Amino acid sequence: MKTRAFENVRDQIGFCGIWCGSCPAGNGVIMELTRKYEETVKKNNLEKCAPKEFDYKEFAKGLASIQAMSSCPGCMKGGGSSKCKIRICALGKGFSDCSSCDQLIICRNFEELEKSHPSIKVDLSGIKNENRKELVRKWFEGLREKWPYCVLFCSSTDKPKM
Repeated sequence: MKTRAFENVRDQIGFCGIWCGSCPAGNGVIMELTRKYEETVKKNNLEKCAPKEFDYKEFAKGLASIQAMSSCPGCMKGGGSSKCKIRICALGKGFSDCSSCDQLIICRNFEELEKSHPSIKVDLSGIKNENRKELVRKWFEGLREKWPYCVLFCSSTDKPKM
């Protein structure tokens, strides 16, 4: 099962070089997992068997809030943070992404992103002359291989599917 959110970002590579289809906030994974989790919680009657100190109503509101989140359209379509230093800089220089920038390796705009993606600059510099559609296809296949039962690829029988 692929979500509409995933279909919206599946072909996008952000200014930073991250494939938007791999972002759990933007590709619909978080909302879909939360929906499935809520379904399981209700089916197993957690409200009645939870400890007394567990505030089920607040818990349920939290799940509903996550499911109500709007999907990120990807930064190429105006999503992501409007204060993203990477996007602001790339747009200011007229780049479609930072792989064309000769200052990429020393760029400080990536400092926060490097905490979760330490090799992001090296990875990004490697896509400079690549065919974008082929890159997305490789990332997609890599994600399917790494996480074969990821909700984006699950059918109702939990078999990997594209």
